Amino acid sequence: MTLTELRYIVVLAQEQHFGRAAERCHVSQPTLSIAVKKLEDELDAILFERSKTRVSPTPLGELIVQQAQRVLEQAAAIKDLASSGKDQLTSPLHVGAIFTIGPYLFPHFIPKLQMLAPHMPLYVEESYTATLRRRIRQGDLDAVVIALPFTEPDVVTQPLYEESFVVLLAGNHPLAQFSRLAPDQLTGENVLLLGEGHCFREQVLFACPNLKPSIQDPSGRVRTAAEGSSLETLKHMVASGLGITILPESAAGTGYDGAINLVVRPFVEPVPKRTVALAWRASFPRLKAIDALSRAITQCHLGEPLHAIRS
Repeated sequence: MTLTELRYIVVLAQEQHFGRAAERCHVSQPTLSIAVKKLEDELDAILFERSKTRVSPTPLGELIVQQAQRVLEQAAAIKDLASSGKDQLTSPLHVGAIFTIGPYLFPHFIPKLQMLAPHMPLYVEESYTATLRRRIRQGDLDAVVIALPFTEPDVVTQPLYEESFVVLLAGNHPLAQFSRLAPDQLTGENVLLLGEGHCFREQVLFACPNLKPSIQDPSGRVRTAAEGSSLETLKHMVASGLGITILPESAAGTGYDGAINLVVRPFVEPVPKRTVALAWRASFPRLKAIDALSRAITQCHLGEPLHAIRS
């Protein structure tokens, strides 16, 4: 068996679909199917139950997939050890960020990192927290920028800065007359939220529990909230007159036509906010690269800086 075959069965167990698994592994579906069948023949065991609509691990397959995941993580640790003997600021660095941070952080921190480490190639990507969590454990990413809480075995977390939440609304909206808003003032409004899977959505609902779609307003009507796939989509929806939205402060001032009369209003104290952090594998040996990345991000001044706390 090979590490490639082990990766195939781990991804297949996650996706439960040959086509999606092959796409994630950057191979054709027949290639992945043949490799999985070859591994099953070698082990003389059926690892997956196949049907027309899905593929699911057998009880034995689940155990083998779990072990394969551990093997892949150990293989990533070996790569980390091998890279420790190289110049820490010349080898490529692979960095991920969640969707609600990446678009607003990358344009600022990339030039600063290039100044701190001009010979270090940088690869960046954006995704959901769950995907970044998996990719850093597998060694596909060296570090990720996420919002706390974020706990993962053998992963170091360093809080970088706190970022306040703000309300984006049309300039002629009745709430625009207030210099600051309280969460309960948004009750009854059509508040546009991100879709399921975004951690920022959950942070907004935690800070403003009155926004949960299941809550009824005093008139007895069930208040609903439209969902968007990105913060940029939500901003355009606000600009189109579909409602108001809550954004992290770094996302509030860009991405829409300045001619459109939109205004930003902060919250009253205690201001809802999130903590942005950097996370990397504890076995990752290129601490100089992590330090350069951390300094480049904190120099962007996107929020209130925090003292470095590693856990």
